[in-house]
Order: sequence, then structure tokens, then C-alpha cells
Amino acid sequence: MTTELQTELQTAVEQRRNFAIISHPDAGKTTLTEKLLLYGGAIHEAGAVKARRAQRKATSDWMEMEQQRGISITSTVLQFAYHGCQINLLDTPGHQDFSEDTYRTLAAADNAVMLIDAAKGLEPQTRKLFEVCRMRSLPIFTFVNKLDRPGREPLELLDEIERELGLQIYAVNWPIGMGDRFKGVFDRQKQQIHLFERTAHGSREAKDTIVDLGDPRIEELLEKDLYYQLKEDLEVLQELGPDLDLDAVHAGQMSPIFFGSAMTNFGVELFLNNFLHYALKPGSRNSTNGEIPPTYPEFSGFVFKLQANMDPKHRDRVAFIRVCTGKFEKDMVVSHARSGKTVRLSRPQKLFAQDRESIEEAYPGDVIGLNNPGVFAIGDTIYTGQKLEYEGIPCFSPELFAYLRNPNPSKFKQFRKGVSELREEGAVQIMYSADEAKRDPILAAVGQLQLEVVQFRLLNEYGVETSLDYLPYSLARWVAGGWEALEKVGRLFNTITVKDSWGRPVLLFKNEWNLQQVLGDHPELKLNNTAPVVAGQEPESL
Repeated sequence: MTTELQTELQTAVEQRRNFAIISHPDAGKTTLTEKLLLYGGAIHEAGAVKARRAQRKATSDWMEMEQQRGISITSTVLQFAYHGCQINLLDTPGHQDFSEDTYRTLAAADNAVMLIDAAKGLEPQTRKLFEVCRMRSLPIFTFVNKLDRPGREPLELLDEIERELGLQIYAVNWPIGMGDRFKGVFDRQKQQIHLFERTAHGSREAKDTIVDLGDPRIEELLEKDLYYQLKEDLEVLQELGPDLDLDAVHAGQMSPIFFGSAMTNFGVELFLNNFLHYALKPGSRNSTNGEIPPTYPEFSGFVFKLQANMDPKHRDRVAFIRVCTGKFEKDMVVSHARSGKTVRLSRPQKLFAQDRESIEEAYPGDVIGLNNPGVFAIGDTIYTGQKLEYEGIPCFSPELFAYLRNPNPSKFKQFRKGVSELREEGAVQIMYSADEAKRDPILAAVGQLQLEVVQFRLLNEYGVETSLDYLPYSLARWVAGGWEALEKVGRLFNTITVKDSWGRPVLLFKNEWNLQQVLGDHPELKLNNTAPVVAGQEPESL
């Protein structure tokens, strides 16, 4: 590697910050995303979260169904420059029915921001997604939101997070008041009070008055009881709280916590500034050739998401690639690890929700969009130089199953194309009956809303009206050892056998009791609750 390229890569890695936001629905994730973009200068006025006709649409929620319902149901990538850094914000669905999309996106993230509603504390979806972050040892930054509304005591929230998640917590800033009396935050690092002025609907940056802790003006600017409460809380934090340990933060063992209100913009800029200092830069990744550092001179990356019809006019398919090593350049020719073929990466795009612009180059930590004419699958590795492959992204166990019926035979081609493309992008898992006479695909989803989205998109993007015929099962398990292992076991009761898109046997069970009953009767049967990732194997066509 030339010294020039080495310096270029090192500089680019130092400037990159990449993170995903995880939260329970309604914790304010889309609002926080908008405000980070506002302070990053990527947008000039924050869009409304709820998609009422009279309001602006939220930038990150571009899909028509998202705008109708005011929720996030697909991951998007938002890239912007801030204070000399290139930030890649991976926005994920908050709704639990789309948690699998979030799992895949977390595979491309270097850091996670855990968003918590101050009134509700930890919620089920937050806990679930936290476990995925823990599996990957991701650094986790906590933002306690909605301080402009009545909520729980901050010290109580700290205690809950430490107790339930087993995380050490370091409070980077501390709230002054709550609800109507929420005045601002105290920056513990600089020992300064930040007092904010509310803006109209929080659409523009909040004006910020900064006062040192010992400044006599505090008495005029802050009500006495709020000031004394702040001093009391700070004494408790000083005596009982840990010191900030960046090694523990980067190992996912300590979470820096921030307080604020995304709706009114209080504390958002402080969070963004501190995040730049504390976040993990793009690092090494595990591959078939061991740990590969980001400054490795050859280009490599992996596909973590596919999205069909981001541009409805052109019926396009975009592969989201996380750049892991080396320098990406437009029109470069790469090897496709799964198929062994070479692919020219033409028309690469910088992604900003639905908007895209052409790019010439990208570096480790960046996410690029590539037109995907059916070449890429989720988990694929692309590379130059010596062959390598990154760890695949497994499918998670669905809990809802339904035959997808196409009542109009004249729409068969559109039906087949729509189902195939939605399966490719991971919108839903597709399975088939082991009985060859039954050709209708089985949609396998985490939640009901996932199925509704598939039907909505088939109608709106492919012109196909469909119906669902639900199956009475709630658990799926992949058979270790495949069909051969299943044949050795013989007949099974209280389960049916289906096959996934790769033709592998999957057993469906009505409930956990049925599953345990079958395992008890057949101890030799080994089952997995995630689908094994198989390199070099194409999914079966419809």
C-alpha cells in the first residue's frame, strides 16, 4: 500500500462516525433523527413527525404507508457532515413488527443510540434491541427524551437502566426541571448550565444561554428551588456515580447518558457534540481471513439491506452496502463472494432517506447504495484482492404465518415479481409447503403489520391485490442437518414441515408446549431458531 493511500484511509476513518438509533415505538425516534439532521445542517427546518396533510413530512419516513400512519417501518440511511466529521445515521423502524430490519441494520452500525421516554423508562422493544447490541458489543449511548413532559425522576431512571440492563451509567449532562419547568441541562464536563428558549414547534435550533456553575447570574435566570435541586443531584452523582471510562464505553459496558427533549431541541446539540468525541470510529471486522482493519488497502463491504422501489417511477432495487475496508471508487470491479462472479459497481449513490445523489468514492464506515439487478442478497460480501467473506446475517424466527393468495391469474407475473423482490429485500420471509401441490407462498413475519405492508406494497408497487389465509402456528425452527436428519426421525405430531426460500426444512409449531413435546419425543432432533447462513447458494425461484 502506498503511503499516500494509507494516510488517506487513516484520515477518512478518523473522520467517520456511524450509528443506529434503537427505541420502543413512540419514544420520539423520528423526531430525534430530524433534530440531529437540523443541527447537522442537513435540513433547514425539521419536518413534523405525524404526517398530517397540513404539516411537512418527516425526512426519514419516506414510504407512503409510513407517512399515512406516522410510524417508521423501514430502515433508512441519512448521511451528513458535522464539525469536520462524516456522520452515517442508520435510522431503524421503531415498531416491533419490523425488528428483523433493525437487527440487520445493527450489523452495519459501529455505535447505537438507545432512546428512552422519560415517563416510561425501559420498554420491551428497547430491552430486546439492547440484547442485539450486547451480542455485538456495540457502544451504547442513551438519550432520555421528552423531558418537556412530566416524567420519572432522573436518578430513578439511571437506577433502572443499571439494574435491568447490567450497564454502568455515566451522566454526561443533567436536566434542570421537568415538564413545563424544564429549563435546560447542566454539562458535567464543562461545568456549565445551558438554558434554552422554546422555539415554534421546535422546527428551528433552540437559543442557548450558557452560564458557568458559579456565575451570580444563575440566581436571576433560574428559580431557586430548581437550582438547589440541581446542586443536590450533582452531589449524589459525584459521590455515587462512576467516572467516565471510554474503554468501557467502547466495549459496550458503560453507557454515557444524556437528557433532553427532541421536540423542543433542548440538549440535542450537546448530545451530538459529545457523541463525536466518545463514539467508536469504524473498526476491524471478523471475516474468513480473521480480523480485518478498516485501513486494509483492498476494498470490501457487505450488503445489510435491500430496498425495492425507492423510486416508484423507475421500479428500482437498491442494495445498501456498508464499506468495511479500503477505498470504494465508482465503476470499480469487485468480486462477489457468494457467486464467485465479478461485478462492476456503477451508479453508486449517497443515500439520504429517499433522496440520492451520485458519489465518486466512499470510505470505511460509509453506507452506499448500489442498483441491484438481482445480483445481491442480504449478507453478501463484495471485495477486491484476496478472497474474504464477512459473517452472514441470520434470519430470525417468525411468529406469524399465512398463505398469500393471488385471486387474479392474469396478474401472475407481477405477483411473482413482487413477492420475489420483497423477499430479496427482507421485507418478509417466504416459505413454501413441503407438499408440492400447494404452490402459494407462505408469508412468515414477526408481526401483523409486516404482512399488511407486504399486501400494501404489492398493490401499490406491482398492481396486485392479494388475500391472506392464516396458519395456526406461532413458532418456526430450522432442522439442523436438513432433510436427511428429518427423514431419520420419522413422523412428527403437532407440527407441519415447510421449506424456506433456500429449500431447507423448517418445522412450524402451534406453541412452545408443542415444540418441547416434539423435542422430548425425539431427543436426537436438533433445531435452530435462526436460519443458518449458507454462502454460495442461491434462493429457489418462485
